[in-house]
Amino acid sequence: MPDKKALVVIDLQNDYLWDKRKEMFTYDTENLINSVNNAITHHKENGYDIIYIAQVFPNIATNRWIIGFSIKGTEGAKLYDKLNIVSDLYFEKLKSSAYSSKAFREYMGKQNYSKLVICGLDECGCVRATAKDAAKTGAKVSIIKDCTATRFPESKIIKVRKALDKLGVRYI
Repeated sequence: MPDKKALVVIDLQNDYLWDKRKEMFTYDTENLINSVNNAITHHKENGYDIIYIAQVFPNIATNRWIIGFSIKGTEGAKLYDKLNIVSDLYFEKLKSSAYSSKAFREYMGKQNYSKLVICGLDECGCVRATAKDAAKTGAKVSIIKDCTATRFPESKIIKVRKALDKLGVRYI
């Protein structure tokens, strides 16, 4: 049985990347999307499944008021329109880790991937949490540096990378 491999693209949604985003989302959209689209093409050509993850909060008044982004049913919660969509492997999550989604967890369990490559947003948030949980599955886990962004300070990035390194997660 051949090794199963996947590229997991996390939270590249309108609310984090488009012109109408909140000020706190300071990502370099153009460079990030260009890098991720290149990675999608490369990994697809090399036999990887491409999996898309989206942070989506229930569309209730408190979430609209307190959180104000990634609300189910809004344009902002949709995957960014310049992101290359090459598969229908799409999962929504409520918490940081993609593994918090029952559907994603069940899918991953059935697939038994030996190698997972992760990219997207945010390195110190959802990418970190997903990589940490992925490492627990026994898969070889990597994060693509130039396809991952963060809005956090360098000191937090260093701390996150050290913790992930201890779990066997590699940066490529």
